[in-house]
Amino acid sequence: MERWSQRPSGESGGDRVWRRVRRPDSGGADAAGAHGPGWENFSQATRTWFLDAYPPAPPLCRERAWAAIGRGENALVIAPTGSGKTLASFLSAIDRLGREPAAEAKGTEAAPGGAQAQDDGVRVIYISPLKALGVDVERNLRRPLAGIAAIDPTRPISVGVRSGDTPARERRRLRNHPPDILITTPESLYLMLTSAARETLRAVETVIVDEITPSPGPSAART
Repeated sequence: MERWSQRPSGESGGDRVWRRVRRPDSGGADAAGAHGPGWENFSQATRTWFLDAYPPAPPLCRERAWAAIGRGENALVIAPTGSGKTLASFLSAIDRLGREPAAEAKGTEAAPGGAQAQDDGVRVIYISPLKALGVDVERNLRRPLAGIAAIDPTRPISVGVRSGDTPARERRRLRNHPPDILITTPESLYLMLTSAARETLRAVETVIVDEITPSPGPSAART
C-alpha cells in the first residue's frame, strides 16, 4: 500500500514536494522499486546523455515522475524552481518518440493532394502561460534532442512553437506540417481547438502543463 504525503520544500514561496511513502504493512519494500521502471526503461542513449549532462543521480522528483509516466499515469510534479520539472516531463516524451521507427519504416505515405498522412500530427503539447518561457523551453529542448541523437541517431523529432506572435505563414506551416512536439500558450491552444488546426492534434499522446498556480481565494480577489 502507498500514500502520498506533503512536505515543505524549505523555500519561502511555500512550494510543496509530493513524495510517495510506504505504509507499515507494505513489507518494507525498497523505495527504489517505485521509480526503477521510469529510469531503467529509458534507452541507453537517453541515460548516457542525461548522466553526462547531469553527473549526479537524477533528483527524486524526476525519478518519481518518470515512474508514473512510464506506467501511463498522470503525474503532478511539485518542486522548487530549477529542480528539473520540465526536463522530467520532456525526457520521457523524447525517449518514447526516439524509439519509434521513422514514417518511412512504418510505411506511412503522404496522402494524395498533400493532405496529412494518417500517422502525422502533434504527439506532445507543452502549454505555458508565458510566451517568453515557451521560447526558452524550445531552445533548451533542443539540447537533449541534439545530445541524444549524437550518441545514437534516431528518427528526427521536430519541434514547433505557436503563440500570439507567430506569423500567419508559420501558423500555416505548422498546420500543414505539424511538429512532433508543439510548444504553445493556453490562448493559442484555444484558437487551434476552435479552427481547422485541431485536426493536427488528433494524435496527441502527452500534454505537459507548466506553471500551474492555485486559484486565489476570496480574500485575494482584486478589482
